[in-house]
Amino acid sequence: MAGRALAITGAFGVLGSAVARAAVGQGARLALIDFARDAPAGSPVGPDVLVLPGVDLTDAVQTGAAIDAVAERFGGLDGLLNIAGGFSWQKVEGGDYDTWPRLYRLNVLTAMNASQAAIPHLRRSAAGRIVNVGAAAALKASLGMGAYAASKAGVHALTQSLAEELKADNVTVNAVLPSILDTPANRAEMPEADPAAWVAPADLAAVMLFLASEAATAVTGALIPVTGRV
Repeated sequence: MAGRALAITGAFGVLGSAVARAAVGQGARLALIDFARDAPAGSPVGPDVLVLPGVDLTDAVQTGAAIDAVAERFGGLDGLLNIAGGFSWQKVEGGDYDTWPRLYRLNVLTAMNASQAAIPHLRRSAAGRIVNVGAAAALKASLGMGAYAASKAGVHALTQSLAEELKADNVTVNAVLPSILDTPANRAEMPEADPAAWVAPADLAAVMLFLASEAATAVTGALIPVTGRV
């Protein structure tokens, strides 16, 4: 990853922060993009880190301006890691209609807007990469997961379609499909569960960074389960 310029969306969250720490440890130059205004404590800093807070990735204009700023700062863009997204659990019966378009916007539209803005820059890279975050839950949705699984299935379809679109341009597009991430929020929501069976953010980050590396040139259009022991 040394010297590669990467843009990470959702960079202030638990997974985004883990990916950022791992990437900077491997020598990457990073742009940390998030809707939140304040980066969490311990976020990477320095001349090779560009922090772009307050970016609404559901807005194509804001997204385009952010991605262009990354390419201008680093003289190009080698990889985009689409981590921004959201989650809601609700049954269809009695559920809130607004959950469905909201999760579509958070999970599918953010990835589409960022990818669309990044494509011209990635085509100029010697090894352009897009890595999306899908969900194992979208392969077989369980109770209360309809809206979330449908939106993540959209991410899967976007990944496969875009991989076909860009396969002649030396730009690969793949997605990781995690199960339950070991986060403070998930531990609070499921206090009786065994988090040792879940996926550590650092372990998922390692898979994502491989897919964003030059070594992953032969992998595109893949939906890769990263499910721990769930």
